[in-house]
Amino acid sequence: MSDNNDTETGQVDPNELTRSLAEVAGRSQQLVKDFVARQQVGDQISMDDALHMSKLFRDLHTRLMADPVQLMQWQMGFWQDYMALVQNQSLRMMGVDSEPVRSPAKGDKRFQHDAWDDNPFFDFVKQTYLLTADYLNHSVNNVEGLDENTQKKIDFHTRQFISAASPSNFLATNPEVLERTVDTQGQNLVDGLNNLLEDLERGNGKLKIRQTDPDAFEVGRDLAITPGKVVYENELMQLIQYSPATEEVARRPLLFVPPWINKYYILDLRPKNSLVKWLLEQGYTVFVISWRNPDASLANKQFEDYMKLGPLAALDAVEQAIGERDVNIVGYCLGGTLLAATLAWMKSRGEEGVHSATFLTTLLDFESPGELGVFIDEEQVSSLEKQMDEQGYLGGNQMASTMSSLRSNDLVWSFFVNNYLMGKDPFPFDLLYWNQDSTNMPARMHAFYLRQMYLENNLREPGGITLDGTPIDLGKVDVPSYFVSAKEDHIAPWLACYAGSRLLGGQTRFVLGGSGHIAGVINPPEKQKYGYWLNGRNPKDPEAWFNGAKHHEGSWWLDWITWLAPKRGGEVPARTPGDGNLKPIEDAPGRYVKETGDGG
Repeated sequence: MSDNNDTETGQVDPNELTRSLAEVAGRSQQLVKDFVARQQVGDQISMDDALHMSKLFRDLHTRLMADPVQLMQWQMGFWQDYMALVQNQSLRMMGVDSEPVRSPAKGDKRFQHDAWDDNPFFDFVKQTYLLTADYLNHSVNNVEGLDENTQKKIDFHTRQFISAASPSNFLATNPEVLERTVDTQGQNLVDGLNNLLEDLERGNGKLKIRQTDPDAFEVGRDLAITPGKVVYENELMQLIQYSPATEEVARRPLLFVPPWINKYYILDLRPKNSLVKWLLEQGYTVFVISWRNPDASLANKQFEDYMKLGPLAALDAVEQAIGERDVNIVGYCLGGTLLAATLAWMKSRGEEGVHSATFLTTLLDFESPGELGVFIDEEQVSSLEKQMDEQGYLGGNQMASTMSSLRSNDLVWSFFVNNYLMGKDPFPFDLLYWNQDSTNMPARMHAFYLRQMYLENNLREPGGITLDGTPIDLGKVDVPSYFVSAKEDHIAPWLACYAGSRLLGGQTRFVLGGSGHIAGVINPPEKQKYGYWLNGRNPKDPEAWFNGAKHHEGSWWLDWITWLAPKRGGEVPARTPGDGNLKPIEDAPGRYVKETGDGG
């Protein structure tokens, strides 16, 4: 609805405005009725999270009150800074230049409009907010007597509150929104309310904020369009073999194991940023697993089922498709965790078939999993297990909301302002379309993953996990490994990824890319962005590794392709899907990736 009602003169047709308001009123009334009906049948949001958070802040209050002198000192410091702010603003009102008491962090997009600096009122509002945020953060981070995990949780939730309370999120205190409201004579608010109602309706009463236009892209038309065929499928995955782009290819193919928490086409968004397309142009035969979007019928599928029906089944299918068992295999995020467990299982069973392994932003040691650890403890996991048992899976939207909360200013509040206050539609963006195309997770598999990996960290222990009756040991995995992490990754922190890379028994090359969990990986060389760090040594301390690393411009893809070169296994004529013993089932990207249905 962005600017559809704006005119050259900034006027709004009063009849059209009346019709819009009547439509909003009618839809709001129906939405309230639907909400009440859901409450009556018990389909409401669980109170477990709220109770958990309440307990955290009761603990904080108890600790703060235990040292009233320190609390008073912090409050005195706050009031001194606040009085300095009032004084500076008074001088400014009299035309005297003064340095700000607080300034936004570099890169903070919330306060980019000129009025936040030029208008004394909005500058005062901004600095008051920043001053209060600093006071709250300082108080929470310096209270004594809390254990480390409780401290991290309180810090996280405090930052969530601070982000929500930003003056940029409110009509009366956001100069850019006020300016647009005057320009459109309020039509932006009508459009914003319509956007809000649409998002509530799309989420069945739960707010599902659009990060991009859901109609701007279609999988198979705009995204995931690299030519290929589905050559194998089972109840958990389809295997795609891509059409060659060169006359000769490496004898050893590349097999990708993507995370089952997202859809595989992050590897094949559009031609300009497709890792799959780029690898085909480098002369590789590329296979990619495309996971199902599970519903309640797959509730009892376990982690070992994903191993057997995922990478193990794919290895067998690759051999049937091209007559080659010896592959270079790649795991991304959770797919990398599954890959490492699979390689350890294969080693314990004496099975061959993998020549090298590449791990993209993969956690193997979960001792320090970053801010996701805020959501992982016995109480919260037990509550989540209860929810999953009731519906048979964890809804993809629930996990997507959790991930977005880790970067709430960028992935929540910026869209809240754009969609609901500015009344604009979100900008079409392929990466955010993929980010919203979330998948469910089977109850038993996800419970195993949370408990065995995050909660108990058993994967790093020799024999700590048993899969299909076989204890596994990552230390016995002796294939050459290439690890890629991202310096600003908030999902798989690079320090934790580095610790995991040292668990494997083979020769390992660790590379640290710039940017975050996605952009740091999907970084085509043509963009010349971010760069990466390399160090020929792998000391135990990751900080020592970084201090000794050399920064290189451009994409890590170029270093990886150089590392892969001696592992190509010679050259053979290009393989076309269907030439071997597996006949094509359908064109890529296949049916599974298009499955929708989110109970989150």
